[in-house]
Amino acid sequence: MMDFSNITGMYSDAYANAANQSASKLKDKLNGTDYSKATDEELLAACKQFEAYFVEQLYKGMLKTIPQNEETSNYTSTIMDYYKDQMIQSVAEQTTEQSGLGLAQMLYEQMKRNYGIGTVSVSDAENSLGME
Repeated sequence: MMDFSNITGMYSDAYANAANQSASKLKDKLNGTDYSKATDEELLAACKQFEAYFVEQLYKGMLKTIPQNEETSNYTSTIMDYYKDQMIQSVAEQTTEQSGLGLAQMLYEQMKRNYGIGTVSVSDAENSLGME
């Protein structure tokens, strides 16, 4: 029988790094951008990205409530977790693009007020981004 402990550790590390990079990339983008000079399209895209991340975290929280099968090995479990995360991220992005929670729209409108950006509607910005 093969020893999968090294491979499991490698996938665990890669899995944790990918999750941390995703969160820190979004944080850096939101913190490092001066949205007072952003176009409506850039502002709406950032808001939708935030909503997708929020929905992703909701889905991951819901997934944790499902009992796990204790018969799987650590190797199999780690690989399954990696692909589940990829699937959840994709579904969260699709949820935001197709219907969303309305969080991106509320955030977009609030940021426009705070930064004094013009009065272009969300649907106009979505049309220019090809999101409808």
